[in-house]
This record gives sequence, C-alpha cells and structure tokens, in this order.
Amino acid sequence: MEQAEIVIVGGGLMGAALAWALAGLGHDVLVLDGGDLDPRASRANLGLVWVSDKGVGQPDYAILSRDAALHWPAFAAVIQEETGIDLQLQQPGGFNFALSEQELEQLTANMATIADQTHGELCSYEILDREEVRVRLPHIGPGVVGASFCPYDGHVNSLRLFNALHLAMTKRGVDYRPQRPVELIEPTDDGFTVSGAWGAVRARKIILAAGLGNTRLAPMVGLYAPLVRSKGQVIVTEKCRPFFPSVSGALRQTGEGSVLIGESQETHTGSLAVNHSISAVLAERAARVFPVIADLNVVRIWTGFRVKTPDGMPIYQQSETHPGAFVMLCHSGVTLTALHALEIAPQISAGVLQPRLQPFHARRLHVS
Repeated sequence: MEQAEIVIVGGGLMGAALAWALAGLGHDVLVLDGGDLDPRASRANLGLVWVSDKGVGQPDYAILSRDAALHWPAFAAVIQEETGIDLQLQQPGGFNFALSEQELEQLTANMATIADQTHGELCSYEILDREEVRVRLPHIGPGVVGASFCPYDGHVNSLRLFNALHLAMTKRGVDYRPQRPVELIEPTDDGFTVSGAWGAVRARKIILAAGLGNTRLAPMVGLYAPLVRSKGQVIVTEKCRPFFPSVSGALRQTGEGSVLIGESQETHTGSLAVNHSISAVLAERAARVFPVIADLNVVRIWTGFRVKTPDGMPIYQQSETHPGAFVMLCHSGVTLTALHALEIAPQISAGVLQPRLQPFHARRLHVS
C-alpha cells in the first residue's frame, strides 16, 4: 500500500496552510481533498482579518485572534516571496458601527468585557461618537450614532489567499490530490490507513482539516468535532470609487473597488439557495451606514456553510487514544490562517500541542 508521512484530509484554507508549513519543516505531506462542488466553508467569508469583538466571555479566543492578526504581515510577505501573489493584505483597523444608542451601548459593553477578561491585553480599542466617526469616515450616513474601533483589524483577498496557498504548498513538494473524498480511517500499530473509493494510503500522522466533514471523521480516531449549522450570505456589488479606507465586521471594499456585504447566519436550513429577504436586510443596513453605495448594482450573491462549534471557538486537539491523529477546525478561517501556519504547524510537527491550545480541546463541549 502507498505510504505517506503525513496525510491531511481537506485542502481548504486550514489544510493548505498546515500542508505548506509542514512541508517547509521537512515533512512529506499528502493532501486528500474533495471536489470543487463540495460545500467548502472557505467560500463563505468576507476575507476579514478580524479581532475587534471576538472573544466576549472567551478571553483565550480573543488573545488567539489578536496574535493571529500580528502574524499576518510576516506570513503574507513569505507567501508573496514564494508565489509572486500579492494577498492585498491591509490592516488599517476596523469599525463596528452602531445604528442606535442601544447598539452603541452593547458595543461598549462587549469591548469593555473583552478588555477586562484579557486583563488589559486587548484594551487597544476606542469607542467613538458620531462626530468622531465622521471625521475619520466622511461618507457615513446620518443614522450612524457611533462605532467601536480596533487597530488590529484588516482584510485580504481570500480568493488570492486560497490560490497562493495551493501554489505555495505545491512548490514546497506537497502532493495534492483532489477528488479523493475520505470514507474510512483505520488506526494501525504504526499509524493510520486512510481509504475511499479511490483506494487507500497509510500514514504515520493524520490531520483532519475537512471542515464540515470532521464531524463524521473525528470519531474514527477517537476525536470529537461537533458543529452547528451556520449558513451565511455574501453580497458583491459592482466596482466603485474608494469610500471606505478601513474595514467593518459586515462590510469591506476590496482592492478592486467592489463592496462585499455579509454577516448573516441561518441555523435551520440545509439549502444553499440564496434567501433574498436576508439579502435585503444586509443591503439596507449597509446603505444606512454608507449611503454612497445605495445605488450600486449587485453583481452576485453567494452562500456557504461555515465551520462553527457550539460555542464558536476552534477545536485544536490530538487524539489521546490514537496519538498522531489531530483534528483542526475553526470558524475564523481567514483570520487564523497565519497562526495555523506559523504557530500550530510546528507543534504538530513536534507531536505535542502546547498548553496555550488547551482551552480549545473538545472536552470543553462535553457538558450537560
């Protein structure tokens, strides 16, 4: 049977980042991926590198997101050097806009909670009133009563990121095989046998980075990966002149000039069809924040299912019953990409996940 040192199941942002980094550490890596029509979670994102309001009640997640954002410039520079692809990384800071006094009060409370629970590590934020926001962003609408601002936030071109990671990992010698869905993983005395309709391969280590598929695969190696359904929609407009030099949790302007609008969540549907009533709400709120986009044409809308655990935090875990098997999943796939590559991949290489990742063990979800 064919042999591989490390098999990664899943070639999305998570799997590709880990494959690239592990190959750079000298490992022989095989990536088994699905097909282009699979419900890839990598499609359902705005391309945000987002820290701002993450981790309310979850200080470890807040700090992890901040550290990931700090890793991004070095990561983007290496990827561009290896591939020639500019990821269009910008980190000018991000705004969360409030369209009512109640929303502003909630933003203020959330940011204060994060600062308090991280013992001041994430106190680098501002709460701005309407006039302070208008000075920085002249195009805001009259309905904006204030905003929070976090200096770590930014965005990248997520399509370029996906393409660059695949090119970079191939350049480093990763064996990438699409159309290879994994049906069965069997632990052996010296590793694992991974198989599907395409055949089988043996591996010393296996990394489950299959996103939505992790729930089915994880129990085969003594792991647990519960997910909740979380469908999101993204609206893309035609290109226009620059009007928003920063980024928000629900809206950003790309380097090409298009506007991306998102931040919806449906939990009770398995359909990928666009829900136009939700699109209308997203568009109406975006136009209230920036009236200059109200007359832009929408060129496309797409949907996708995100990888989201019951508490929203990632799962990073090595199997206790079958060492060498890891499960890696998260909701913030773009934000955490740099951290996966530069911090977590070396831990997988060493075979030991550091104590910093213990809060992201799935045992936290075994509660009544």
